[in-house]
Amino acid sequence: MINAFLFDLDGVIVDTAVYHFQAWRKLSQTLGFDIDHEFNETLKGISRVDSLNRILEKGGVELSDEKKNELAALKNVWYLEFVNQMTEKDILPGVLDFLENTRNAGIKIALGSASKNAGIILEKINLMHFFDAIVDGNKVSKSKPHPEVFLNGATALNVEPETCLVFEDAFAGIEAAHAANMKAVGIGKSDALPNADIIFENLVGIDPKELIAKL
Repeated sequence: MINAFLFDLDGVIVDTAVYHFQAWRKLSQTLGFDIDHEFNETLKGISRVDSLNRILEKGGVELSDEKKNELAALKNVWYLEFVNQMTEKDILPGVLDFLENTRNAGIKIALGSASKNAGIILEKINLMHFFDAIVDGNKVSKSKPHPEVFLNGATALNVEPETCLVFEDAFAGIEAAHAANMKAVGIGKSDALPNADIIFENLVGIDPKELIAKL
C-alpha cells in the first residue's frame, strides 16, 4: 500500500529549466561556445557537477577540478538571481491543490531533487510547510538514475521504499524510482516518459487516493 509521495522539484512543482538554461548558456558562451535548448534537455534531473562536465565535453574544454568548482559556483550565482524573483505564481498547475489533498489524506510527503537550491525555491513559492522531509543535492552524492535520492527520501519519512510513489518529469528520474523499487508518475509528455507507470500532463484535477487506487 502506497503511503508516501516523493516529488522531484524542477518540472513537477515548478519549472526552473529556463533559468538553468540561461545560466548554463551564459557560462558556455564565456568559454567560447554555445548550447541550445535541445542540449539543455539532456541536463534535466542530473547534478550541477555532472551538467558542467557534459557542457565542457560538448565544448571540448578541459579544466582542473578547482576551475570546475569555480565555474559551477558562478553558474549558481547567475541561476539564483532568477530564483530570487520567484513567487507562488511560479507553482505549476494543479500542484497546490494536489499537495493540500495529499496532506489531508494523511499521506507523507518528501522532496527528492538533485537541486542544491530546493529549500530556497520552496521558501520562495511558499510550499515548504507541505514537506515532511527534504532530500536534495546537498544530501546526496549520486545523480539520477541512481536511486540514492529516493531511497534517502523513504528513510527520512521512515517508510519502506515499495510504499512510496515518485513524481518525476525526467526519464532518468523514472529510472531512479524503479531502481529504488518504487512506482513512478510521469509529469509531461508520454513520448518523453515511456518508462513511467502512469503519465499526466500536469496535476490538475488529480485526486491522490484515486491515483493510488489506479496503481
